[in-house]
Amino acid sequence: MSTKTLTIALLSGIIVFYSCKTGSKVKDETSNDIIMKLNDFAAFELTTDMNKLNDKEKEMIPVLIEAAKIMEEIFWMEAYGDKEVLLSKLTDENLKKYVMINYGPWERLNDNKPFIEGVGEKPLGANFYPADMTKEEFEAFEAPDKASLYTLIRRDEGGALKTVPYHVAFGDKVRQASDLIKQASGFAEDPGLQKYLKLRAEALLTDEYYESDLAWMDMKTNKIDFVVGPIETYEDRLFGYKAAHEAYVLVKDMEWSDRLAKYAGLLPQLQRRLPVDEKYKQEMPGTASDLNAYDVIYYAGDCNAGSKTIAINLPNDEKVTLAKGSRRLQLKNSMQAKFDKILVPIANVLIVPEQLEHIRFDAFFANTMFHEVAHGLGVMNTVNDKGTVREALKEHYTVLEEGKADIVGLFLVTTLKGMNEIETDLMDNYVTFLAGIFRSVRFGASSAHGKANLVRFNYFKEKGAFAVDEQGRYSVNFDIMQDAVNSLSELIISIQGEGDYQKAAGMVEKYGVMDNGLKSALQRVEEKDIPVDIVFEQGLEVLGLK
Repeated sequence: MSTKTLTIALLSGIIVFYSCKTGSKVKDETSNDIIMKLNDFAAFELTTDMNKLNDKEKEMIPVLIEAAKIMEEIFWMEAYGDKEVLLSKLTDENLKKYVMINYGPWERLNDNKPFIEGVGEKPLGANFYPADMTKEEFEAFEAPDKASLYTLIRRDEGGALKTVPYHVAFGDKVRQASDLIKQASGFAEDPGLQKYLKLRAEALLTDEYYESDLAWMDMKTNKIDFVVGPIETYEDRLFGYKAAHEAYVLVKDMEWSDRLAKYAGLLPQLQRRLPVDEKYKQEMPGTASDLNAYDVIYYAGDCNAGSKTIAINLPNDEKVTLAKGSRRLQLKNSMQAKFDKILVPIANVLIVPEQLEHIRFDAFFANTMFHEVAHGLGVMNTVNDKGTVREALKEHYTVLEEGKADIVGLFLVTTLKGMNEIETDLMDNYVTFLAGIFRSVRFGASSAHGKANLVRFNYFKEKGAFAVDEQGRYSVNFDIMQDAVNSLSELIISIQGEGDYQKAAGMVEKYGVMDNGLKSALQRVEEKDIPVDIVFEQGLEVLGLK
């Protein structure tokens, strides 16, 4: 079964996309296994109180959703190739649904194992690189933009590697999306939103996102938000260099956002309080950082693949974050869905009865919020001239960065409690945090978030931060866990600051594994038929706009 090559003719040229082994066999009948896998995802309607929006805002939303759908199409190309070739071989609707959830024939929440016969392993570099390219070939390839977030790596007619900018590779599609976003800007009455949409529309045509990122940071009074473009690098598991396309259409919860606003001003103080050597906290976060709560009304592309995102920390550009900080968007409706449908049922199985009272949504919300805050703290650039942390740690960057955000986020909650800046029972945060690990390790080792949770679970186990009773139920040892939070925070930030690739690799290798005890615990969760994640019912009809 050979890899089938698909040629897509674009106005800007001919770009070759590789659809991974699309000549593979496909079973016609749906196995009970696929039906059970579909049941692992709990359906949830993405909606909000549309009465909060005026007529122009309601007119804008359908246009933004159309632009988001184009990001969805581009992400399919990046993650797999031509989805129509794959779907055309399937006659069973349930199998098609599962392919659509996973954006391909590999299970994202099960270590990317293939679920269609004969497709083979998913390439670590997805479709950003030729499937037959080795790391050594890439390292020897001389091109100034080869590690750019916004280039594909392809082969020329002679078989040599070449780079193709996103705005060339996806020319037709980004032009369509750009036109729609410009159209949407015409409905924007908020000056900040209008400016951002115009700049973002231009950025899609050039792959130059700096100015639009600055404009996005400057938005303060907009009710509608639109995160769009190539953003996160999780899909590139080969190097972690290539950004994947995605989009969120969001409606701000003004009341909750007002409650969160005070924490942005504390970021420089929180940076100084990190439990690390002074050399790792010399980068001060920008003062334009803010925290807001939103209802998401549409997901598309990377953020909709596998485990659904429930909070956002952007921009990723280190120049922007050092100049202006970052914005943390708490996706409240999705967060509530995961808490109610997944985290609480897991806790009922795996947490000792006497600590179940500490499983609380407010704690889950706070832990998630300060996870995003923590992304903006620590170091963005190495302290020894190895470049950015992302460049130095390569494919291990996302695991360590997600691990840092989780553990430093809990450190921040603890610190703010000591500063009398947050009202919470810290046991709520710690027990909810432990239950959250069980929720996230189910994403599998192929997910940066899943791997980061495995690292943290095994580190906590080594330090004795939790106990396990005879029934296999877990309880938090508060003081020991607090010490472990501090020491793990210091360890991760120091590895990042030094850009120590070998230590990062060793940490992931040592701690990023699942032992029999954890496997047994997750098996008990599986036996209760608790969903692994959520899947969205979304669109204009759900919003009452059709």
